[in-house]
Amino acid sequence: METNVGNNTRIPKSGAPVTKVSSGRLSWKEKIAYGFGDFGNGFMFDLGQAYLTKFFTDVAMIAPGIVGTIFAATKIFDAFMDPLAGSFIDGRKKISHRGKFRPVMMVSACVLAVLTVITFTMPNISMKGKILYALLTYMAWGVVYSFTNVPYGSLASVMTRNVEDRAELATTRQAGSLGAQLVTGVAFIPIVMMFTNHGGKPSAHGYTIAALVMALAGVLGFVVCYLGTREHVKVNRQASDTKREGFKEYAKVIFTNKPLGAMILLTLFTISAMNTNNTMMVYFCQYNLGNLALQPIVNGIMMGASVVAILLIPTLVKRFGKKQTAIVSFIIGAVANGLNFILPTNIVTFILLVTIGYVALAIPNGITWAFVSDVIDYGEWHTGIRKEGITYAAFNFSRKLAQSLAAIISAGILGLTGYIANEHQSASTLLGIKSAMTLYPAIALVMAAIIIFFLYGLSDDKYRQIAEDLSNGRWEHGIIGESQKED
Repeated sequence: METNVGNNTRIPKSGAPVTKVSSGRLSWKEKIAYGFGDFGNGFMFDLGQAYLTKFFTDVAMIAPGIVGTIFAATKIFDAFMDPLAGSFIDGRKKISHRGKFRPVMMVSACVLAVLTVITFTMPNISMKGKILYALLTYMAWGVVYSFTNVPYGSLASVMTRNVEDRAELATTRQAGSLGAQLVTGVAFIPIVMMFTNHGGKPSAHGYTIAALVMALAGVLGFVVCYLGTREHVKVNRQASDTKREGFKEYAKVIFTNKPLGAMILLTLFTISAMNTNNTMMVYFCQYNLGNLALQPIVNGIMMGASVVAILLIPTLVKRFGKKQTAIVSFIIGAVANGLNFILPTNIVTFILLVTIGYVALAIPNGITWAFVSDVIDYGEWHTGIRKEGITYAAFNFSRKLAQSLAAIISAGILGLTGYIANEHQSASTLLGIKSAMTLYPAIALVMAAIIIFFLYGLSDDKYRQIAEDLSNGRWEHGIIGESQKED
């Protein structure tokens, strides 16, 4: 009896010597198809992060402080739903030729599209009813998002173990995400503005139509990913405990996987910085720059430059390594955002510096997806048991907390500085918007650089040794499937 462990490597279950065959590389067609998953994801996930706060405060007329509470409560609730998604996926026993992750991803993406439209729809009811509606619909959206994103993120870890391939998968994924941000950033508000009320202000109907268009595009992105990818890495599933476990297993995965812990802390700052930037952009353009029509122009420049820049990720990783590239990028981004806060508001300097800051954040955020696949393999190598779903769910926990943090910062600053929807803002409100837009990302990127420098110890060379062991059916203390020793 033999078990497939790598792309082209077969391991006798008895632990007998292995004949190793050179592993194949992924085609660019498949790498690009994988990136389309985050392209589809961005039309629904990034849409909510960038515009739902604006919809709640300016259309539903919910107070900013309550909006911040809604986002914080739902994101924390969603974070604790991730273990359920991860354990459900890890516990799947009837795996067809379609694979372990792709079917769950595709079905959930279709449901997520429907809920995306629902969150941007507000019935004409009392304010208490609106608050409850916003809370429950966004909470439901977050639960389904977990069942979409956890299998999608885990998929990369079983597509390849090649370091260069993973860097390129990270590039196409980040390109997909930024591509969706670019399209939504340029097109969403103009679509909304096609539907205005008698006062010339955006109507609720416009937001719903715009969300519907974006959600349909999102589903199409996931369809391309589903049809164009395959799970090539053959994993010894018999060695894994396939029972569905909850928070205890979730916590164990976090505390026995040190590189994962570093990624969780890192993401808390990077994703909150990006989401705060995206959320506050529409407010900054409308009030600080005095023209809402500038928002798609600024986003087009900022995100367009980022899409081009992240194509350099494979070259930068090959030359300098993932960790070094991320650290330098964080430092550049922190300096650019800091200058943008200090300098007087000027449209030219603002666009230049916000673009540099966003590019410098987009590059390490892209590299993060390669880090995540690496820490999944590290967990298998360290414990002898592979837990893709629960490991990615643990990582996704930090993204949910980061989103909650961004919502608290964005809506909280609006509330504390006296923001009044659709009116001229005070000097303190304008300073608050500028602080959230520039100063917070500067601080967050400094923290991210410190975390990855001191806490992330999984170098590319060390990972290659781990990948070699796994491809030969070995973990840290022996042959996979014969015995496991969990720390």
